[in-house]
Amino acid sequence: MKSEAVTAYETAPTSAYSSPARSLGDTGITPLSPSHIVNDADPNVSEQQTFLVVVAIDFGTTSSGYAYSFTKEPECIHVMRRWEGGDPGVSNQKTPTTILLTPERKFHSFGYAARDFYHDLDPNEAKQWLYLEKFKMKLHTTGDLTMDTELTAANGKKVKALEIFAYALQYFKEQALKELSDQAGSEFENSDVRWVITVPAIWKQPAKQFMRQAAYQAGLASPENSEQLIIALEPEAASIYCRKLRLHQMTDLSSKAAVNGYSSSDTVGAGFAQAKEHVRRNRQSRTFLVENVIGEIWSELEEGDKYVVVDSGGGTVDLTVHQIRLPEGHLKELYKATGGPYGSLGVDYEFEKLLCKIFGEDFIEQFKIKRPAAWVDLMIAFESRKRAAAPDRTNPLNITLPFSFIDYYKKFRGHSVEHALRKSNVDFVKWSSQGMLRMSPDAMNALFKPTIDSIIEHLRDLFQKPEVSTVKFLFLVGGFAEAPLLQQAVQAAFGDKCRVIIPQDVGLTILKGAVLFGLDPAVIKVRRSPLTYGVGVLNRYVEGKHPPEKLLVKDGTRWCTDVFDKFISADQSVALGELVKRSYTPAKPSQLVIVINIYSSELDDVSFITDPGVKKCGTLRLDLTGASSTNVPARREIQTLMQFGDTEIKATAIDIATSKSVKVGIDFLNY
Repeated sequence: MKSEAVTAYETAPTSAYSSPARSLGDTGITPLSPSHIVNDADPNVSEQQTFLVVVAIDFGTTSSGYAYSFTKEPECIHVMRRWEGGDPGVSNQKTPTTILLTPERKFHSFGYAARDFYHDLDPNEAKQWLYLEKFKMKLHTTGDLTMDTELTAANGKKVKALEIFAYALQYFKEQALKELSDQAGSEFENSDVRWVITVPAIWKQPAKQFMRQAAYQAGLASPENSEQLIIALEPEAASIYCRKLRLHQMTDLSSKAAVNGYSSSDTVGAGFAQAKEHVRRNRQSRTFLVENVIGEIWSELEEGDKYVVVDSGGGTVDLTVHQIRLPEGHLKELYKATGGPYGSLGVDYEFEKLLCKIFGEDFIEQFKIKRPAAWVDLMIAFESRKRAAAPDRTNPLNITLPFSFIDYYKKFRGHSVEHALRKSNVDFVKWSSQGMLRMSPDAMNALFKPTIDSIIEHLRDLFQKPEVSTVKFLFLVGGFAEAPLLQQAVQAAFGDKCRVIIPQDVGLTILKGAVLFGLDPAVIKVRRSPLTYGVGVLNRYVEGKHPPEKLLVKDGTRWCTDVFDKFISADQSVALGELVKRSYTPAKPSQLVIVINIYSSELDDVSFITDPGVKKCGTLRLDLTGASSTNVPARREIQTLMQFGDTEIKATAIDIATSKSVKVGIDFLNY
């Protein structure tokens, strides 16, 4: 742990002076104590509550699901009941992340039910209903996320994102409690459940906090009982599950030697055939036994071994590097989570671009607005063909065009879809007499290429980092990991550097890992901070060291303003339970609320809050109203303790004079 450079603080005078930063709403804070980091925190302080069951919700961009485990038998993980509906060519225990609201904006249905109902509506009526899909990406792509951020439904109408997320979570809560009650034969109370919600590791704090707010609104937990809900990071969950794998539960793409006379490309194919067969046989059983022994893959890992988890989902790809610490098999994060918006949605987007090229962007935009349900149908048809794409495929893929597409196109353009295809110069796409778009395998592979190239490039960058050299395994997980094209690309690029492993039920890996994480959140002992965090403070002005424009003279004392007091640096290791301590004092004794702005930067070398790249990212709010005001000492000292080693940033505070705890809020959404 490197000690802070600014430990030589003066103690503050009797009141905290305000600095020019005042205009930004910042109280000038003079640190009262040297900043030191303590490790004496007991990470289990808040774990008084006992829950009967852990339910994890994997809220995905394209599909979602839940799984649970009773705390009395943690080795059994149950995946949710099979959903009604389903698509040809898409076998899944999860349900599409789609939600339908009535024209009055009330919740109507979720998943396949929402999709089927929407599809069956009369086109004119459908325009009144609000249908939303793939909306999770909005939390990743919105730079200034707030509680008021809006989503756009298929009919172009706007609706508050928080409401949609809360509706979806409430739906899962009801489904899970119903299933638990049926299984237990008696009513299951929400208070018996510890909830876990998964989010991408590359999400910033506001998005994590947004998810927590939505869960509170859905009644999963409450601010007073925040421990009932844990936010889990998707690749971490996958990592926790992958270490339990037995050899028969995965496909090892790296068994390079000619196995049974197959060459390596055949082994990949054979491996999948075998895996598919295995999955087919096991689909009936929804309960997975997680051996308490550490899986065989683990028996090959020694103390200090490193592995990468590549979580490729619908929206994002998340890369996490872990190192194993024996004997307990705890995990330590070696490099801050990286990734980006390179999920399988990128392939859908390329398909849409192809349609625009053939039929014209103006038509596609109009069609989406005028026939939203038919557009959804077209994308579903594409989805099932997308899953049939494979590196060695030779026969074309047929995509059915909805009748209303063909009909509307003729009205819009005055000529047929067939005519458009003939004159579009798109070589690989033909019109088949059965009313289908016929794509050659090359054309389909071309749609995957930009997204897969981005993933490979990102992994290449990661493998350049010194912390990531000597990685032993690469686990490919998440829904997009089912794509043979992605598997082949990863194997081709990195098969000589490490073993590429794919768990068999790859789409459920995160879900099961999240349940394991809920049963034992302390399994990940060390994380890396994605950003540098700190606050602006006043320091004694040092001639020659501090820039003259930062000089502030107050009552004869020379202060330097806007100094960045660093809590933690980007990519710094933080252990679970490690605390950053700071003391603050109110500017005047009567002050009841202290609001301190928190700043962040991607750089770790920051001197002032005005430096380039430093952004205000949140507030720390200390509420002193509860503390007794009768014999308040002239100078109060409020000690705040912040934790950066968990999946979310947390804070607590104590009034030193009275030893009473002070209500503290750390807010990255509403500041």
